[in-house]
Amino acid sequence: MISKNPETPCGFNRVLLIGLDGATFDVLGPLMDRGLMPELKELVDHGTWGPLESTRPPITPAAWTTFMTGKGPGKHGIIDFLRYDPQTNQLSFNNNKRISAKAKTIWQILSDKDYRVGSINVPMTFPPEPVNGFMISGFDTPQGQDFTHPKELQSEILAKYPDYTHEKKWERQAMGGDDLFAKNLEYINQSFERGYELARFCGDKYGWDVMMVLYKLVDNLQHKAWRYIDERTKGKNPARAKMTEECFAMLDRVIGKLRTLAAENEADIVVMSDHGHGSLDGKAQPNLLLSQWGYLALRSQFAQARTRTATWLRRLTKPSFAEQAGQSSTPDHDLAVDWSRTKACVLHAGVYGFLYINLKGRQPQGIVEPSEYEAVRSEVREKLLQATCKDRDGRRIKIFTDVFVTEKLYDCDRTDHPWMPDLVLAPADGLAVVKKIRGNSPVRWVPFNRLEGTHRLDGVFVAHGPAVKSGQKIRAHIADLAPTILAGLGEPVPKDMDGLVLRRIFKNPVTVQYEPPQDRKVDEEMPVLSQSQVQEVADRLSDLGYLE
Repeated sequence: MISKNPETPCGFNRVLLIGLDGATFDVLGPLMDRGLMPELKELVDHGTWGPLESTRPPITPAAWTTFMTGKGPGKHGIIDFLRYDPQTNQLSFNNNKRISAKAKTIWQILSDKDYRVGSINVPMTFPPEPVNGFMISGFDTPQGQDFTHPKELQSEILAKYPDYTHEKKWERQAMGGDDLFAKNLEYINQSFERGYELARFCGDKYGWDVMMVLYKLVDNLQHKAWRYIDERTKGKNPARAKMTEECFAMLDRVIGKLRTLAAENEADIVVMSDHGHGSLDGKAQPNLLLSQWGYLALRSQFAQARTRTATWLRRLTKPSFAEQAGQSSTPDHDLAVDWSRTKACVLHAGVYGFLYINLKGRQPQGIVEPSEYEAVRSEVREKLLQATCKDRDGRRIKIFTDVFVTEKLYDCDRTDHPWMPDLVLAPADGLAVVKKIRGNSPVRWVPFNRLEGTHRLDGVFVAHGPAVKSGQKIRAHIADLAPTILAGLGEPVPKDMDGLVLRRIFKNPVTVQYEPPQDRKVDEEMPVLSQSQVQEVADRLSDLGYLE
């Protein structure tokens, strides 16, 4: 296992990437200050660190794809777990094969240059692609599908861990109490240790120049246990707050083991998250506003009730994903939309809302004339920007901090990505957009005793090792990491990457060279999934609130 450019010692020799999905210094900082995460603190104190800005929206599929490609959604085309097809008025499920042909991943780029790469549990890597090394796909892998490259690695993992699964969700029981809470945390602790063990096992077996291990359940922990982290609420249950802190302490111990692994391989470490995290105080309902303003028409109350009842029945009877969220699902399955009288609707939501104009000639039942399109879009945008509500304390606040025109946000031509929305709705901190309509308030506030977490824009970045400056704080963007890794290894950066090389992190100057864009090659067909397999993935996403 030899680095490809040993003659350029000013940069990286090898790189070990540690992904902490959803991590934020708002949580990790106080834990480090209190001595509960000494390993991470050592990396911060003697490395370069700071906030890592995510994509808009700051959501798993968009952000991890941007990390892997060094490109924003305007080039790779992924903004959510779901994709809307305006020609058929259908929603479908995004995956690795949906990444644009112009968005080659860092695993492919490095493999083509004969580097040994390893990827463990990174989202948006299903189906796993052939690389020069190994790949274990992430939590969006349907149960029963091949999840490794090479294929034989899968049987070795299952022999080593017979209970290995992508299916596990946060368990709930009416009378579960502290025992069930502890059981959920124990599973998360086990996943932390298992990530290290897989890195050690696979790294030793295949060798590596660049390897990444992703801890997805850091995100799940914050989604589900936020009320035991939040200063406003954690004092109401000190026992669970302590158990949650101990879970982060376990994560820190695993980071320490990975530090040892990096040192043995003379590797620099990069710790990163795809986005930050904060409290989910309320759920914004833009479709209610659109309905009140006359842009969205719903069918009769009876039809709405019938649609809502059908949705709950499908959930209770374990429906196919095609029925609930996807492969052949209409986006209004729980809205009862009257398309003949609807000009605009939020058709799916992932922290942000994705609003589509019902354009004549584009959607099957479009009613907005092309000549009226810009006027309608501008009018809707201005109304949403001015929309307000009262918060818990009775203060009037804006519901949406930004309402983006998509092609301006992503610097793209929407004809290249016809599934892109017309507007992207960014809610105020503490809010997440949902497409459903429940009640008569534009924001449904979450009771403190049911407080969960949701995403924020700023994640975490830490770089540490022989090539990295010590004691420096910077601000970076998630798109910057792929070009920085390439340049740090002495390799040219594709000209069409959006990210910048973080030159400031290196002790010695790194020469940055560029090469022409490289088209992505996707030779394999997408695996055919059963209804139960795709539904099972949808259940995981619903459990975290991604398909509301």
